[in-house]
Amino acid sequence: MDITIYHNTRCGTSRTTLALIRNTGVEPNVIEYLHNPPSREELVAVIEKAGISVREAVREKETLFKELGLDDPAVSDERLLDAMIEYPILINRPFVVTPKGARLCRPAELVLDILPLPQKGAVNRADGTPLIDALGQKVTQA
Repeated sequence: MDITIYHNTRCGTSRTTLALIRNTGVEPNVIEYLHNPPSREELVAVIEKAGISVREAVREKETLFKELGLDDPAVSDERLLDAMIEYPILINRPFVVTPKGARLCRPAELVLDILPLPQKGAVNRADGTPLIDALGQKVTQA
């Protein structure tokens, strides 16, 4: 099973997404993009496959986003891509690519739409709240 996650070990959403992938019994290709950033071509391909805009792929919460003036709506997609390549911390996460498609998995449960296999057991979010129950079913929040 060919599944790739662009992962940041310090991100709770990314860790939860990785746990959901592994909960299907599949060990994905984990790319720690801060240490092994994608090429510009790979980044563009993942963004396009996920069906989002370049601006949606930028992590706006990073201090660097404002420091570089990227918060100006007039900044072009090309400039945003240049910044993400130069500073991978600006790439929003986690991106997941499977045979069923690609998603920016914010929130983590968006990965469920593109996983080819079902969940096998319980998974909690990074904050400890249940996401998947012991039967592999999504927990609905009251």
